Amino acid sequence: MRRQLVHSGPERPLAPPLVQLRQRCGQTLAHLNKTHLGDVLLVAVELVTNAYDHGGGARQVRLKHSPEPGRVRIEVDDNNTKHPRISPGHVDQVRGRGLIILDQLADEWGVRDEPGVGGKCVWAVISCSGADRAPTTDTDITKKGSG
Repeated sequence: MRRQLVHSGPERPLAPPLVQLRQRCGQTLAHLNKTHLGDVLLVAVELVTNAYDHGGGARQVRLKHSPEPGRVRIEVDDNNTKHPRISPGHVDQVRGRGLIILDQLADEWGVRDEPGVGGKCVWAVISCSGADRAPTTDTDITKKGSG
């Protein structure tokens, strides 16, 4: 099932991309507990921010939730072929901690080259097991034409 990131009309101004991302993730995964949802939102925002900062923008964002074994997979495609690397963060720097945060919150993460279309897909899997499981979803949360 494919859905747009935000349904907006003339009476409703379009939200900035990261706000749209948080809104759509929150709607799609509303049944998760606040801790799991917070982890998913933080990782999704970090992946999309990196796509904008280093990959020319997010070409597509996918969110997949499976209740068994209770995992959420976030995939962000961009046009840059260079793979991200974790670098040591310094307390006096404002930036540069996103992949450190991602590495701590995600059970696993990685990069898949996309030779047919160019660029890459950076993905992360977060465990969300427990009584708060939501129905299985496989959603493209990219607004076509953005990013």
